[in-house]
Amino acid sequence: MAFASFDKSRSAAPVAEINMVPLIDVMLVLLVIFIVTAPLLTHAVKLDLPKVSSQPNELQPTKVEFAIDAQGQRFWNGEPVTREQARERFLAEGQKSPQPEIHLRADQDVAYRSVAETLADASKAGLSKVGFVSEPEKP
Repeated sequence: MAFASFDKSRSAAPVAEINMVPLIDVMLVLLVIFIVTAPLLTHAVKLDLPKVSSQPNELQPTKVEFAIDAQGQRFWNGEPVTREQARERFLAEGQKSPQPEIHLRADQDVAYRSVAETLADASKAGLSKVGFVSEPEKP
């Protein structure tokens, strides 16, 4: 391509040609890059994966209804027990997997000492899921 011309009649006309050499160079470089990287993107490891069911196997923890009445009497799922019997049952329940939930129902007139002893026994047995059951206030 000539940039200058000795012909005075064509010197004022704009250049109507596009230089294609840089465009071809860029396209060739891109072609080489794609040729080199394409096999790397399709590289895969053949694995024989195990088949499993999609249903989750969730074990629902059991619950223990523990109640203390106004006189301080303890009940394990409705059955009267002493503090020592309750402590033994807490130890047995603490060994299970998953650990059961303890639902503690205490009369509003019971001494706090009975509730605190029960919580201490459950904690010593390794039980951490203890919930207090109460009734909502009526408006």
